[in-house]
Amino acid sequence: MENTRECLGADIHYIRQGNGDKKILLLHGWGCSQLHMQPLANALQDAQTLILEFPAHGKSGRPPEPWGVPEYARAAEELIRAENFFPCSVIAHSFGARVAIFLASSKPELFDRLILTGAAGLKKPPTEESQKRTRAFQRGRKFWECAEKIRILGPLPGIMQEKLRKKYGSADYNALDEEMRKTFVKIISLDLRENLKDIKAPTLLVWGSADTETPLWMGQTMEKEIPDAGLAVLEGGTHFAYLEQLQQFVLIARNFFGL
Repeated sequence: MENTRECLGADIHYIRQGNGDKKILLLHGWGCSQLHMQPLANALQDAQTLILEFPAHGKSGRPPEPWGVPEYARAAEELIRAENFFPCSVIAHSFGARVAIFLASSKPELFDRLILTGAAGLKKPPTEESQKRTRAFQRGRKFWECAEKIRILGPLPGIMQEKLRKKYGSADYNALDEEMRKTFVKIISLDLRENLKDIKAPTLLVWGSADTETPLWMGQTMEKEIPDAGLAVLEGGTHFAYLEQLQQFVLIARNFFGL
């Protein structure tokens, strides 16, 4: 079943499929869509699956204003409750894991088990190089913001500010329009480390050993700080190890979920 429901002012597209008593919520990463979760849903047809497409992704509408993780989590919760899809288990990738961590730590009645793969949510410690880049970006931004206020250089300040963003911003950030960039900044600014200790559901962390987006140390940290957690490493896997090694991932998930 494919449908759309308004949650927190945004139209959320979702797909329910499969059979059985077990309910599994599938949460994709940033810049992804239902297509990145569909292989899992197809492999878990003996369970009920719900693929939620986050606002501004796939066929879902945009948030009515810049959202952070709490707003994305509240919208997901609205959909889960409206569909009576709880308590459920969760498979969440990257940004989807941010939402799962936030909900699992604040609404424990929603989830009975969690699989987080390539989970985002921890801030990377700054390096000397990253600090230099940040300082250079801030200096340039302040200069061109002042020039824009003086209004003597025409459109040049705006052009130069966009060049700065392209030079120093991440690929994900630069792919967005101005409004969605505000959402992206709110999302990555929230460190979810303090939420980990409040997760009550048994949690399995599945990580690619070669993940450069969310390095393995993040999974190791989560394993230490989530009270009931274990870590499985897929050797050679990248940030999308769950798709690259789909058969092995599904076997791990089935065992953990008791399917």
